[in-house]
Order: sequence, then structure tokens, then C-alpha cells
Amino acid sequence: MKYALWIVQALLALEFLAAGSMKLVLPIEELTAGIGPIPGTFIRFIGCCEVASALGLVLPGVLRIKQHLTPLAARGLVVLMVGATMFTPPDQLVLAIVPVCTGLLAAFVVYGRERAQKAQPPATTGPRLQPASS
Repeated sequence: MKYALWIVQALLALEFLAAGSMKLVLPIEELTAGIGPIPGTFIRFIGCCEVASALGLVLPGVLRIKQHLTPLAARGLVVLMVGATMFTPPDQLVLAIVPVCTGLLAAFVVYGRERAQKAQPPATTGPRLQPASS
């Protein structure tokens, strides 16, 4: 399961790093063309969230610090994919398959990483005091 999680995390990170960086680089006029009532600054904000989540999926595990942030980044992606599914035009519901599947993959990362964290014993910072025996 560990390898499956890493593969899914890497693929999601690549996908959201590409999508988020495109939202940050493209002109706002180009971003809002054909989208409807969503403001361009909100799309830029979504791009920032996607890039941050992409980094949060892989960097804590690679650097082995703050690994509890990986499921939080994946949860953020689940929320983004729910929003992307909700804003899919009703006449193009077939296009909703992509964000639904991506959200399910992010939910798999949340489940797998939280399960792995619960299986690990908590790190101790020092010697534990033993109760006094009578």
C-alpha cells in the first residue's frame, strides 16, 4: 500500500502543480473565458491552493518533516475537486468524471496516510517517568 500511495501522491502532485501553475501564469482574461461568473482573482487563488497542495503531497514525506501535513494537503484537494465537480456545466456532465476521479484519488491518499500515521507509535521526546512502586 505504501508504494501505491507514493505513486498516487506523485501523480496528483504533478497534475496539480501543472494545473495550478497554469492558473498563476495565464492572463486573467484567458482564464475567465468560457467559465462564467467566477472572478479571475478567485481562479488565481485556486491556482495557489493547487500548487501548495501539490507541494504538501510530496515534500513532507521526502524531507521527513511535518508528515501530518500530507493528509491535510490531500483533504484540500478533495475540497477543490468537489468544487470543480459542482461547477461543471449541466450540459457537460461527462466532464465531471475527471474531478470526481481525482477527488477519489486524493481521498485515498487521506485515508492511507492517516491510517499509516495511526499505525506508527508517537515519538517520545525524553525518558518517561515511571510510577512509584509501593
